[in-house]
Amino acid sequence: MSRLIYESSVAYKGFLIIPFIFNQVDGHEIYSYKLLAEIGCNSSLHKTENPAGIYGSSIENIIAIAKEHLDQFADFVSADDGFKYRYTYHNHLVVISQEDGKYFYQHYPPESLNNIAAPKLFDTEFECVSWIKQGLDGLIVRRRLY
Repeated sequence: MSRLIYESSVAYKGFLIIPFIFNQVDGHEIYSYKLLAEIGCNSSLHKTENPAGIYGSSIENIIAIAKEHLDQFADFVSADDGFKYRYTYHNHLVVISQEDGKYFYQHYPPESLNNIAAPKLFDTEFECVSWIKQGLDGLIVRRRLY
């Protein structure tokens, strides 16, 4: 599996559809996707890979396939966009959330949907984003040194 293409992800009805290149056939890329659910593990589709079992020939195509599958089989639907404040930084996905005036984040590396965020609360979104950038910048520097 190639890295998850977070920068092409699409929020849809409480899910984040995240495309990736599944394979190449005769020089053509075949796309698949993974899902994150706004309600996390309370959804049977959280962190699933291509529950539709159908692959696409482009990012737009695989997003359409994922949406159609969610329209038919989603175990919940959200009118809110819990992924509204998401960022891609050094190919990592960062989702910022707010609750009771405090900010926190989820952080996913380029190759998996394992949340590696530190359990830390922030007073502002800016503080939260700055903390994450500082940590990722340090990680990139350490990798270059070794």
